[in-house]
Amino acid sequence: MKVALAHDFLLEYGGAERVLETLHEMWPEAPVYTAFLDKEKLGSHWERLESWDIRASWGQKVPGLRALVSPLRFLAPLYFESFDLSKYELVISSSNMYQAKAVITRPETLHLCYCHTPPRSLYGYTTKTDWRRHWWSRWYGEVVNFKLRQVDFVLAQRPDVIVANSQETQKRIKKFWRRDSIVVYPPVGISQGVALRGQGHPLRRGDYFLYVGRLAKMKGVDLAIRACNELKLPLKIVGTGAGEEYLRSIAGKTIEFLGSVDDEQLGELYAGCKAVIFPAEDEDFGIVPVEAMGYGKPVIAHNSGGVRETVVDGKTGILFDELSLGGLVKVIKKFSVVSDQFSVKDIKKQAEKFSKDRFQDQMRKLVESEREKLNLNLTDRLE
Repeated sequence: MKVALAHDFLLEYGGAERVLETLHEMWPEAPVYTAFLDKEKLGSHWERLESWDIRASWGQKVPGLRALVSPLRFLAPLYFESFDLSKYELVISSSNMYQAKAVITRPETLHLCYCHTPPRSLYGYTTKTDWRRHWWSRWYGEVVNFKLRQVDFVLAQRPDVIVANSQETQKRIKKFWRRDSIVVYPPVGISQGVALRGQGHPLRRGDYFLYVGRLAKMKGVDLAIRACNELKLPLKIVGTGAGEEYLRSIAGKTIEFLGSVDDEQLGELYAGCKAVIFPAEDEDFGIVPVEAMGYGKPVIAHNSGGVRETVVDGKTGILFDELSLGGLVKVIKKFSVVSDQFSVKDIKKQAEKFSKDRFQDQMRKLVESEREKLNLNLTDRLE
């Protein structure tokens, strides 16, 4: 079976890229079609991808376009429509904000879209940057988004099957695209050598809190910093992003920025922390909370989005409702009182529901089932 993968862009390494990496592991010969590739921005993570057959769009060759990914996102469908995928029997698009689902396939080709979420900027969800901050960006964004919502709906009808990464995303797909979808939770890999350390009960206490993720507005990193400033608690921050300069400016003496780290370092950081703070609003799924639980660590997370499907309140972490400095300070104080009540065994058991093996097994069965349906439909048409 000739397989191709399509992915929005390779300009950073996060949860969507981990899904792509797992899909590529399933079909290692599959080329990856993407709008843009930036080896420098991928940093050390480029080593994970450098042996792949990656085919960037024509936009990669145009000077300046790569730096204007978000402002010129209305061009995204053109990048993916330009790819010739006629020789493939299966195309899996990994799509979020940049319309990888726009690829054009033949009727006899199965196009399966793994949707991380319908574009957040189009439907009122918080995004990486506060594009409404200035009048000119707000005006431009509103005009562009109005048209892109219409385009997005049309493009969402192209895939034969849509797979949602959570029930939260599934609801958005139904609401905004009027399409049914199948939930397959993304793979969360845990370095077992590190994860198996400190499994005693009660939970082994660390000496710091941990934040892992992009340094972006939608992730609520500023709240984690301000809360730990106020409580004078140590907080280690893993990740990079456009908001780093501002976040450093508000960070107190107990805050440490670690930048991008490799998997071994990340495992050590998970294993040594008290808990992971995850104050993101309306997260699509949230791989970080599951990673943390894989190391037996509880999660302090906002009670919204896909996190409600992964973190069991009071058993594998604490969910809080008030997304504010006061709300986060209050829940961190609560955690300090009840932290001894969490069981490593229970926390790790919850994380096992989101394993890579489970993801690959479900995806293979889904592909087999949908290819069979597609072949039957094509036979009926011919008859």
